This record gives sequence, structure tokens and C-alpha cells, in this order.
Amino acid sequence: MNSPYFIAEVSSNHARDLGRCIDFIKASAEIGCDAVKFQLFKIDELFAPEILSKSEEHRRRRQWELPLEFLPDLAKASADHGLAFTCTPFYLKAVEELDPHVSFFKIASYELPWDALIKACAATGKPLILSTGMATIDEIEHAVAVFHDAGGKGLTLLHCVSGYPTPIEFCNLAAIKTLRETFDVPVGWSDHSRNPVIVSQALNHWGASVVEFHLDLDEQGAEYASGHCWLPKEIAPVIAACRQLEAANGTGIKEPTPAEISDRIWRADPSDGLRPFLEMRREWAKK
Repeated sequence: MNSPYFIAEVSSNHARDLGRCIDFIKASAEIGCDAVKFQLFKIDELFAPEILSKSEEHRRRRQWELPLEFLPDLAKASADHGLAFTCTPFYLKAVEELDPHVSFFKIASYELPWDALIKACAATGKPLILSTGMATIDEIEHAVAVFHDAGGKGLTLLHCVSGYPTPIEFCNLAAIKTLRETFDVPVGWSDHSRNPVIVSQALNHWGASVVEFHLDLDEQGAEYASGHCWLPKEIAPVIAACRQLEAANGTGIKEPTPAEISDRIWRADPSDGLRPFLEMRREWAKK
């Protein structure tokens, strides 16, 4: 896995249009992502009947459901564009339906308390990314234990603030360090801030290994109006800058770099403090 690892979250912005889904995959590759993520839910298995019977707004979200038959095409298109394909399961059978297609699973913050879903993902043997929005440290500890006790391997936590969008003062990026030290697993940032400074700080100061962000193509996605979705032209330079900074971090080994080798002989000779070394002076004397 690259570090930092960027995941473009399509969420419900695809409008149940396979062509638009593929466009999201292409755009994610073009802006430098490592993976693209969709969501697999059924409204009747996402909200309790007491809610659906009273809320037309929630019933309308059936229009946001990802058709199950899209999965093979989305997985293939992702592979063709060099991306890992993943999808969040929101009902138990979704884990089984997604398993043949995804590289890893992602569980959303709202489902963190649901032990059965965590166990189902663990049972596949595939890595899991678990978002921690709204959760207390005790709730996260329980979820991590459930995953490990079920035989799960390859857990990554995402520090997440489930505010759409998230104001800067609520981002609490220092929690990235807290989660990493508490659970000894990789920790990333699930971004709802739509703020380049926040993403950069999460990566370069707090050491987030993963950044997940919501993507829209054209301001026409179902969730764009909420204010937490990035456009490709907005996030592309952020990813490029983070990649450059990561390259600049290097190995941490203090030794001469290729850019310095030719100048080493031009340093002050210990015998008299004059530049360059005596052997170079002798070469010059022969000219």
C-alpha cells in the first residue's frame, strides 16, 4: 500500500448511472488516487421501518442505491485504471455480495457499533478500514477487539468527524496520534472538511497513512450540496503536493545523497581548512 494512500469516496453521487460510475473511476485515477470506493446499501435494510414510514426524505434515498449488477463492471474498470476497488457494506449479505469484487472492506462510522458486520468482514480474510466518527475510545476498543477476536487481519482505523462539512475547529487531528498509539494499527483521516490545509496537516504533521475523501465530478451529485465533496480540480493539486512532500521525507538515513556526491571532494581539507581536498588540488595542479 502506498503511503499516503488516497481513497476517492463516490458515496451517493453516481445517480445509479453505470457510465457516471465509470467516469468517477477514471477521474479518481487521473487525480492520483490509489483506490475508489462505492457504497452498497438498501434503504429498507439501512433504516428501521419506524423511520421510513414517517420520513419521505429517507424513502427518497432509494434513488441513491447502487445496483448490485454494477459490481463486476466497477471492479474491472478500477483494475483497468490501476485502482483498488472497494465498497462499504451496509447490510450483512452485502459482505458476501462484495467479497468477490473488492480488495478490502470499509465499514462506515454509523455501523461501528454493529459487531455482526465487523465479524462478517473479518471472516473474509480481507483487510478492513474502520471509520470512527462519533465513537468514544471505549467503543473503538470494543470494535477493534471484535475484529481481532473474529480472526481479522489488516485493520486500519480512520479518524473521522461525522459532520458534513466539518468545521476546522472540530477536526481534532491530534486524535490520529491517539488512535495509533492506543491500538498500534495504521490510522488515517476521513475528510469532510474540504480544506487543503486540514488534509496536509493530517498527513504531514500527524502521520495519517490513509486519506479518504468524498468526490463529485460536476456539482451535480446527490451529496454535493452538503458541502463536503471535493471536485477533481480541487483535490488533484492537494494529492500532488502530498506526494511531493512524501518523496521529500526520504529514508531518514543520514548519508550523502546522489545530488551531493560530486561536491564531497570540494569540502575543506582537514589538514589546512582550505577547499577542496588535497587530492583534488593535485589534479588541478597537473592542468
